[in-house]
Amino acid sequence: MCRRGILLVFALIWGVTLSGQEIITAERYLEMVAERYGAVRDYEASIGILSGGTEMTGNVSHLSPSFLRIDFTRPAEQVIVFNGELMTVYLPEYRVVLNQAITQTRRSSSSGASLASAQGLTLLRRNYVPSFVTGPAPSPLDAGSRERVVKLRLTRRSVSEGFREIILSIDPETLLIRRIEGQTIAEGLLRFDFSNIRINQGIPEQRFIYDSPASANMRNNFLFQETE
Repeated sequence: MCRRGILLVFALIWGVTLSGQEIITAERYLEMVAERYGAVRDYEASIGILSGGTEMTGNVSHLSPSFLRIDFTRPAEQVIVFNGELMTVYLPEYRVVLNQAITQTRRSSSSGASLASAQGLTLLRRNYVPSFVTGPAPSPLDAGSRERVVKLRLTRRSVSEGFREIILSIDPETLLIRRIEGQTIAEGLLRFDFSNIRINQGIPEQRFIYDSPASANMRNNFLFQETE
């Protein structure tokens, strides 16, 4: 067979191979992640939060569609609980419990950690435009890290969004979010790290009922007054 014929055969084989593969765009990849979280009824994970120079650690629990609880180990005993309608924050340093009613229009601001959920991803797909940071191939989570993730850059569609840009780092095998990095409108950086993720453990709703310490002071509507 002449060289031209050999090249033609290779071209045909290569063309058949490519035609059987789906071209994964950033939008499609984000959709796949959303589909993955759509099958997650609940999850538990270790969480690390970095805001400016402040580092916080704890354990997060989520129950679909919008229950969220974070029990902090640093600062110790601090708690954030959201039951879909009411957000409660306990600050042990001040012995105060802060309560805030959250309506549908305010729900996306309840906690950045809630973005790692089916509901949160629906909001992201609606309000942000995705693109790959370095392409669809996994890359190191951090410089020199052996952990590899697929990174998506989400750019806001309108100036009304709280984050200018969000970077999602996604485990390519599980399609679960490993890290969320958000650049705020004030040019601040807010980062959420999720590790030791356990899904569909049968978390009960009772976990999201918070019994406030009897000695704590109560403050309601600490973020904003609800008029809706």
